[in-house]
Amino acid sequence: MKKIKPETVREHTVGNGIQKLYRFLNGWGASVVRFKLPYGDSYGSYTDNNKEWELAVIRWLGEGEGEFTLDYTSGITDDVIGHLSDKEVEETLIKIRELEPWKNEKEMRVL
Repeated sequence: MKKIKPETVREHTVGNGIQKLYRFLNGWGASVVRFKLPYGDSYGSYTDNNKEWELAVIRWLGEGEGEFTLDYTSGITDDVIGHLSDKEVEETLIKIRELEPWKNEKEMRVL
């Protein structure tokens, strides 16, 4: 199976960590994060170590790196999903990629 590659990889804005953003042709995507809090040695994401990930389903609103919103209506989850392995992240990304396309607000205004 070919691994799904993120569109963007950047430092997490809250703590010492990483955020990976995925964008799919159906308008859906994911924010996958892992970060430690700025104080102490504990994780702020729903992770306990540097092998786990937290995933949020997102809807892309535009082309820019920050033009997305968290979405809890996709049917995949009604919250973020924590404590995921690399394999579980990949499996969830495949489900997101296979969702029915949605029309963003900009497209709806044009119709």
